[in-house]
Amino acid sequence: MNWKNSLVILGVSASVFVYSQPFTYANETESNHTVFHAERLMFENVKSLPENMKRFTFNSGRNFEYPDAVRGIYVTGHSAGGERFQSLVNLINKTDLNAMVIDIKDDHGNLTYIPDENSPYNQIGQPYIKDTTALLDTLEKEAIYPIARVVVFKDSVLAKSNPEWSFKDGNEVWANGRGESFVNPFVKEVWEYNVGIAIEAAKMGFKEIQFDYVRFPEGFERRDEELIYNQGDYKESKEDNIQKRVSAVTDFVAYAKEQLEPYDVDVSVDIFGYTATLPEAPGIGQNFSKISENVDVISSMIYPSHWTSYFGIAKPDLEPYRLVEEYAKVEKVKLSELETPPTSRPWIQDFTASWLGSGNYKVYGPAEVEAQIRALNDQGIDEYLIWNAGNSYTTGVDYTP
Repeated sequence: MNWKNSLVILGVSASVFVYSQPFTYANETESNHTVFHAERLMFENVKSLPENMKRFTFNSGRNFEYPDAVRGIYVTGHSAGGERFQSLVNLINKTDLNAMVIDIKDDHGNLTYIPDENSPYNQIGQPYIKDTTALLDTLEKEAIYPIARVVVFKDSVLAKSNPEWSFKDGNEVWANGRGESFVNPFVKEVWEYNVGIAIEAAKMGFKEIQFDYVRFPEGFERRDEELIYNQGDYKESKEDNIQKRVSAVTDFVAYAKEQLEPYDVDVSVDIFGYTATLPEAPGIGQNFSKISENVDVISSMIYPSHWTSYFGIAKPDLEPYRLVEEYAKVEKVKLSELETPPTSRPWIQDFTASWLGSGNYKVYGPAEVEAQIRALNDQGIDEYLIWNAGNSYTTGVDYTP
């Protein structure tokens, strides 16, 4: 494979350069590999440049202002490219909501749009969003802050095409009980692959890249000695397996933040809420503080329905205000320990968790959504994101803090 090198001219220095990192994407068989070149920026010796020298920054040409506080909703690729999109725009225009988190790489590993035929990601594109330019035009016109969601290590598509980048159970790529496969956070080609997708989203005009599933599979500590996988550069580390996982996940986030720096985008990470209550989550490799040190925004998923008996609350789904309040108190302490804490922007619940069974859940409507917003605000958190997997959001909610 050949490396392409080309200089970015910065007036007097060639210490910053652009090059393309090759990776392979296989269609089922090893003999059918296609070589792609994922464009990325590498900054070498940037700190040695004069302070007053202008660094390269990509400009998409779009004009989005950061809101007073981000108050957003989740939008799937299907919704962003379909009939539901206009109703979601109307919802934002009629309320104090002001942002959309839009799937760009989904939970399966597909892009939600078909990129240019010369893109290294053309084969994983799906035509959910027919016209990304028109999508960003609408968001810009309506002053809706655009956040691109990129699912990272849960990726059945990439695991199937590059099984050596995944986890194997015998000769087969491992899948969880839902049939989902993950790719390996130890493999740096996987880092480059996902950061390349994030760069494409930044070039479209998205102002923030939100990385989700930045972790190992749930319960990985129970199978880390059984599955076959590559530990890459971490193999020789003196750390135990738990700390190796934490290092790999944290290092990916730091790498992504560095590589996206020239694109003038914020970087955010979704993280399990319970990680703020522990030194670290041993199986999945998430350390709340270490990840927070490397992002602009941290988005803990604190849906009341997703907690078991916690904070002394026997049935958290029944007490949305109290659950969110207690979580926010813990997070506030955790973030106060950091030298430069990120913005806290939790995910909250706008769905009914009937699977919890009678007596353990309640129907979520305006009062329950508002209770979560109020609990955050009472603890000094004025940003939030609202999750409903089908993008069917409750009407009549007062979204003001």
